[in-house]
Amino acid sequence: MTDETGAPAPDAPQGDTRDRRIRGIRAGAIDSLGVGLGIFPLGIALGVLVVQAGLPWWLAPALSVGVFAGSVELLLVSMIAAATPLITIAVTVFAVNFRHAFYPLSFPIQAVKPGLGRAYSIYAMIDEAYATYVLLPPERLSSARMLTGQFLMQAYWVSGGLIGVGLASMLPEPIEGFEFALVALFVVMALDAVRSRRELPSVVLAGIAVAVAMLAFPASEILPALVIFTVLLVGRYLWSRTRGPADEGEPEARA
Repeated sequence: MTDETGAPAPDAPQGDTRDRRIRGIRAGAIDSLGVGLGIFPLGIALGVLVVQAGLPWWLAPALSVGVFAGSVELLLVSMIAAATPLITIAVTVFAVNFRHAFYPLSFPIQAVKPGLGRAYSIYAMIDEAYATYVLLPPERLSSARMLTGQFLMQAYWVSGGLIGVGLASMLPEPIEGFEFALVALFVVMALDAVRSRRELPSVVLAGIAVAVAMLAFPASEILPALVIFTVLLVGRYLWSRTRGPADEGEPEARA
């Protein structure tokens, strides 16, 4: 017996394995649909940005397969086009994607069978996949469901990039200001991260870090800004530990 998600019931006979797999694939396809509607247009933006930056068209699918991290890919295109030093690229990518180091602590990777499938699931552990599967109860998860969902999420992204490359190649003139798509993406991510007043100091510290870096290192401000911002965040954390939660803008916990 199986449930509607494709996860095996405890007393499922061996003969139902194929049926479980089909149900899991169907559930994974449904999981990926909502994510695909969001990342497919961003994939198109990536493809257009690659062509308009004067880079080879194959860079879009190469990044989508080799990196598979939307915000970082868009950032890499701009950095590669600007001939940014390799050390700056490496540190920037590390800083932007450092959150992924903590995803395996709660991502239900144990639901995926060991082997190539599990290796791919770890590789394709993007933000959207994490948000999709970490909240589902274990009994609703299956290897077929998660692998199908993650594979189709990447397929949406890769196909969007290829379509973007094709569209940009057919345009008679470059779209002025299209590179602002990267800035807009990070602005939206920042606004989403600072919905509460508690995080407003981080926004102020980020502004200070960028301003200092632009004044002190006008030719290569990205890496210094990241370093300064990291130091300021550590200082804010140490200061908040000594001041207590009440001084961070949050009310004291009550019994």
